[in-house]
Amino acid sequence: MFIIDAHCHAGKGDGLTGPWDTSAPLKNFLRWSAEAGIQRTNLFAAFHSDYARANRAVAAIVNKQPDRFYGFAFVHAVNDRGRVFELVRTAVTQYGFCGIKVHRHDARISREICEAARYFAAPVLYDPTGEVSVVELLATEYPDVNFIIPHLSSFSDDWRAQIALIPLLERHSNIYTDTSGVRRYDLLEMAFKRAGAHKIIFGTDGPWLHPAVELKKVMVLTNNKADLQRMLAGNFLRLTEKVRNKEYETAGRPRPTANKATEPMAYEYRDPWLVAP
Repeated sequence: MFIIDAHCHAGKGDGLTGPWDTSAPLKNFLRWSAEAGIQRTNLFAAFHSDYARANRAVAAIVNKQPDRFYGFAFVHAVNDRGRVFELVRTAVTQYGFCGIKVHRHDARISREICEAARYFAAPVLYDPTGEVSVVELLATEYPDVNFIIPHLSSFSDDWRAQIALIPLLERHSNIYTDTSGVRRYDLLEMAFKRAGAHKIIFGTDGPWLHPAVELKKVMVLTNNKADLQRMLAGNFLRLTEKVRNKEYETAGRPRPTANKATEPMAYEYRDPWLVAP
């Protein structure tokens, strides 16, 4: 069975907060992956203050072994405002990357990012860190963009957020999840039974979680080989097919524009009917 790990960090961060922004070494992780039977891995940067630099470093890894790795471009909605399109274009056309990675820890996802994804027909892997409400907006405002919401929306095992994501997976054809770091197996099984195998993508959140452990969670969801193949590789390949085949070159989509001077300085959740503390 062909297996792709769709969620793995690589390279050096430039912070010193924790492993997530310091270093994501692959040596042991790739050995573990090979032992688990994983053939290919999708890489993106560790947290970084300059994702142009971080993406370039990841590209050096990916392009040394293009038959082993895929790559996603990491972008920051605030720090990269006004240049998201250029970052993604470089990643797609020069590095051969096939998707976009965004994290709420950096900043809330922006229209600029979604419009770049639409132009290149690239999926967006967005970790909302439990802020599930934005997924409804993404699904309805950008129905032609596919969004992968990892960890069932919360790496920190926020049960309320994870269970709230499942109806969104059921309802919206462009919303997917990945299995990385999901410890509450009952919720993963619920997502599988209610939303279906075609909405679930195998990932590990390497190099910090063991790939064999993460893979086992998927393997025990079903004995149906067709469903397993969808989750283990097929869904990822389907979502990245258009950008990998350079469909954007002939699609005739207008290039999105963004002016750094007019982009918001922050993307925070502010309910206008709630009084600020």
